[in-house]
Amino acid sequence: MRSVVENAVLALLLEVSGTPKPGNVDRHRDHTDLRFEHFLAGAVGARSGLSRLTGDGPLGEGFERAVEGMADQRGGNTQFGALLLLAPLVRAASADEGDLSPAGATDAVERTTVGDAVAFYRAFEHVDVAVDDPPEGLDDLDVGRGADAAPALRERGLTLADVMDLSAESDGVAAEWVGGFDRTFEAAEWLLGDEGPVPDRASRAFLRLLADEADTFVAKTAGPEAAGEATRRARAVLDGAEDAEALADELVERGINPGTTADLTAGALFVALERGLAV
Repeated sequence: MRSVVENAVLALLLEVSGTPKPGNVDRHRDHTDLRFEHFLAGAVGARSGLSRLTGDGPLGEGFERAVEGMADQRGGNTQFGALLLLAPLVRAASADEGDLSPAGATDAVERTTVGDAVAFYRAFEHVDVAVDDPPEGLDDLDVGRGADAAPALRERGLTLADVMDLSAESDGVAAEWVGGFDRTFEAAEWLLGDEGPVPDRASRAFLRLLADEADTFVAKTAGPEAAGEATRRARAVLDGAEDAEALADELVERGINPGTTADLTAGALFVALERGLAV
């Protein structure tokens, strides 16, 4: 029987193995400077930090260590958002009572501290991450400042849950943190109710998630119009009006990358694996 950490690593590996995932690296498609192999190495490298998320040690420190290990490959950022989503899920699954549920994950979020927020900011020093500008009047909380933002976090008394709440309107992973992980757990049920090879199920779950809601990473990097287009065309694929493979090739070519959708798919795979998804 696999451990919680082994299932977390496996979820990262299965996510990148799913194909087609329009706009994303998968086992058939690479980006110019970010390849399939980098995601494999990132998942393996994250294991030590994921292990720190079990038990009752600081959640932020475990996340930072996972990012540091993930970054030990030549492609750069592969799974920052997925690791952020996994952090409270792994904590909930590994708790003494083993409560991997929306309530259990939310409890892990609510227990975060100012120290966790500081560690989250330090994680940005390990890898470049595309982020929005900070909210108006909160320049001292720009994640680009890394550890230099620690005094502002401590002065304001902001926990990691508070930081996620500030970003929830524009970041899909932060929205899961503060919104009860609804989409993650719903997609896990899709995976469990589907049939066939798990990477194929992951691809179908990815498309359903993208069709349901515009991807916030696309909105940040390519603009809201591109995010809306990606969602409309994912719906067209599900309706049989577009070809998934052709759309995947086109979005990769155009640099439209629904990375947040991939993060949610990884989280859903972890929940499904913990709930008995057979591999």
